[in-house]
Amino acid sequence: MKSHGEPVHALFEKAFAGERRSIGQLLSVIEQGGDQADSVTEMAHTFTGKAHIVGITGAPGSGKSTLTGQLTRISSEAGWKTAVLAVDPSSPLTGGAILGDRIRMDDLAGEETFIRSMATRGHSGGLALAVPAAIRLFDAVGYDPVIIETVGVGQVEVDVAGTADTTVVVVTPGWGDAVQANKAGLLEVADIFVVNKADRPGAKDARRDLELMLDLGHISGLNDQNEFRPPIIMTNALHGEGTNEVWKNIKEHGEHLHSSGQLEQRQSNRIHLEITNRLNRVIGEVASSVLETKAGRELLKSVASREISPSEAAKQLAAKVLK
Repeated sequence: MKSHGEPVHALFEKAFAGERRSIGQLLSVIEQGGDQADSVTEMAHTFTGKAHIVGITGAPGSGKSTLTGQLTRISSEAGWKTAVLAVDPSSPLTGGAILGDRIRMDDLAGEETFIRSMATRGHSGGLALAVPAAIRLFDAVGYDPVIIETVGVGQVEVDVAGTADTTVVVVTPGWGDAVQANKAGLLEVADIFVVNKADRPGAKDARRDLELMLDLGHISGLNDQNEFRPPIIMTNALHGEGTNEVWKNIKEHGEHLHSSGQLEQRQSNRIHLEITNRLNRVIGEVASSVLETKAGRELLKSVASREISPSEAAKQLAAKVLK
């Protein structure tokens, strides 16, 4: 199999040796999907399991990219080889994260940092496969930590957060998107809360509200499973204030996952989710091909003429697919 005129396995060997251009080409292959993307995943899988995966998410405008840039600066200065995957699941126009965000991150990041934007062109199903594959590639070629930054507070962001070992949720004074975030379940997956722009009015109120939410979660048993209460950190990421504490807590949470045995459980959950998504893709492709056959077209006509229901048609289709 070839990509950009060069076999994928040759690109992987070069990427494994540290050639950044080959890493970028392989990430493009992953975004395109298909058999070549699967080949990259298969080659990388054996070499994974070493990187700490950190998810940064929150409402647009909360300062996630600025915080991410500061974290890459801190990790680079500490000698870590950091990768950043900026995920934009909604925009078919930008092709990924806003260019200005990338420039700000580049200004702060060290030479060893690899920053990549990824967009799904409006197809969330592509995100479910591309993000784990990109993380796996970064892990295999020696990046640690791998930081995933998402753009909003919807279900897609919750799914992306599910691919991380440590999830950082960024909020701002005023909590404009708190209700939306809560409905999406984003607050429940947080391992660390960051109240950014803490110099603005309402920052203390935001912290108080988060503390209350965590207290209520403890009463309801929500936090009893992991016995880890998410810390709440006040930052002004634009000036770097509080960002060292965020990095310190990310490292401490990673250590907690190792010592408690939860890291293996989170990795197992991620693998389960990825296999499910891949299985859905394979079955969906087979089902679509069956619908294009004569029998499939007859089945569609039967539903259109009200002879059978869509649910019955789906059952018949499943029977054909699973033969």
